[in-house]
Amino acid sequence: MAHWLYKSEPFKWSWEMQVKAGAKGTHWDGVRNHLAKQQMLAMKIGDTGFFYHSNEGKEIVGIVEVIKEAYPDPSDPTGKFVMVDIKAVKPLKTPVTLAAVKAEPRLSEMALMKFSRLSVQPVTDEEWALVCAMGGIKG
Repeated sequence: MAHWLYKSEPFKWSWEMQVKAGAKGTHWDGVRNHLAKQQMLAMKIGDTGFFYHSNEGKEIVGIVEVIKEAYPDPSDPTGKFVMVDIKAVKPLKTPVTLAAVKAEPRLSEMALMKFSRLSVQPVTDEEWALVCAMGGIKG
């Protein structure tokens, strides 16, 4: 199983909105970056991810799970990009801020540090376990 990080501006799509979508989840559309597209094509049902509030908050707030693998994104008129469906699993007991990630030397190689603008990012098993512990949950 792989791990990912999904970035969303809370005023567009927040953790609370993701939770309200319930077990049926929602599609993760609008990605227009080829590297992020490759990440989404690699996702499998059951993969987990961090839900990250970007711009406002700048913190990892919850855990999501892939419930439908990549398929064409109808919001893309070129037909080149895909989306996946995800559902909320659980919130972190304590949100993990970007400042906390930056302050943790063991996370210095995390994609969040190196590719800050990328909306969908891979997370290693080690990063996953560490961020979950920082957030007060088991990874």
